[in-house]
Amino acid sequence: MNPSELLRMVDVIHREKNIDKEIVFAGIEAALVSAAKKHYGEDQEIIIQINRENGTITGTHNGVLMTPEEMAERIGAQTAKQIMIQKIREAERDALYAEYNELMHQLVTGVVQRIEAGALIIGLPNTEAILPKAEQIPGESHHINERVRAIVCEVKKRGTRVNVVLSRSRVQFVERLFEQEIPEIADGVIQIRAIAREPGYRTKVAVSSTDPRVDPVGACVGIRGNRIKNIVDELGGERIDIVPYIDDMQKMVPNALQPAQVEEVILCPMLGRAIALVREDQLSLAIGKRGQNVRLASKLCGWDIEIMTREELDEQIEKAVVGFTSLDGVSDELAEKLIGEGFLSYDDLSVIEPSDLMAMGNLTEAQVEQIIQQAELKAEEAERLAEEQRRRQKEAEQRAPAEVSSEEPESSPEPPSGSEAGDQEESAPADTLQSSPESE
Repeated sequence: MNPSELLRMVDVIHREKNIDKEIVFAGIEAALVSAAKKHYGEDQEIIIQINRENGTITGTHNGVLMTPEEMAERIGAQTAKQIMIQKIREAERDALYAEYNELMHQLVTGVVQRIEAGALIIGLPNTEAILPKAEQIPGESHHINERVRAIVCEVKKRGTRVNVVLSRSRVQFVERLFEQEIPEIADGVIQIRAIAREPGYRTKVAVSSTDPRVDPVGACVGIRGNRIKNIVDELGGERIDIVPYIDDMQKMVPNALQPAQVEEVILCPMLGRAIALVREDQLSLAIGKRGQNVRLASKLCGWDIEIMTREELDEQIEKAVVGFTSLDGVSDELAEKLIGEGFLSYDDLSVIEPSDLMAMGNLTEAQVEQIIQQAELKAEEAERLAEEQRRRQKEAEQRAPAEVSSEEPESSPEPPSGSEAGDQEESAPADTLQSSPESE
């Protein structure tokens, strides 16, 4: 190979493929060694080096210097070319992999090239990426040649290719949008402490400020909401709640449950549970549509949040006292301690750490095992009763319209309500602690 042509080829590959020259030289040397071993044998010691300055090639066979004529004769040109192409493709793949692996969870912008079975093929610099249907925001639609922003969520080597997977549904996408739209976050003055998201519907973001003069929530919202509006538009109208982050969970839980107003928070560290007490008129707002508000608040805080009115809590405590004291080995004092730690059902008690129960009640290992076994059996019985109640209720709902239809007189302008059939159904105990023999 002509030295000057070799240097030109390395330079072209370096510029066009964005591959470091040293990687290209090493690939060519490896290709020439592989080609030589096909002639001399795989067990032979072959060393070939390329001068990085002038492009001359030198080689040794078992320590003996090979002449240029011998190298040209022994190393098949076609074989060397094929191996060289393979090595260069591998180097190109590795460079592309390294480039996009560094962009993991970072924003990239590309153009929709085509749509295949709901997945978008996005054109990015030097490669194509896929935005699967599962990683898109529910309900959004895209078209060919549209510019799309997403984060890199997966980079894998597949043969000589690199598969890049993008996402618009993960929480990191929202985080990157906040960093891009809000300078205080990019500068580190405001920190995103937690994000909980249900893509296409609602996101909660907890923020804090390192500068007491900067209001983190106000800075994220912007004047007349201009900053948050850009993010909402990018997310297709997804609702975003921005709340101040506080380390004290007594204050953080009410923040996370906004816009609902919380009267009191009771923390149960042993269960990782927080009971949020609200007024009756705030109950549905705190829970949210299909439980969305409390579900996102739980993710944001890292605690399992339960929403109750004070009356509901008092009722559960009364049932818990009766239920726990019905278990063999549980004294009134131990029952009060359990309730004080937030254990309000047999299901809660069935998952308690045996060592914690031993310490709370000064019990032996055998006594603790007996109590937990009783709690597990009663929890299973309560679940069976609850399932039976759901089945009966479903049957009643299905039967009521049919009964109304069959009993309706042809001349009657207004059908009867049909509520009596549902009212006559028996109701199974709703609370898990009602399955004790004493309460039955």
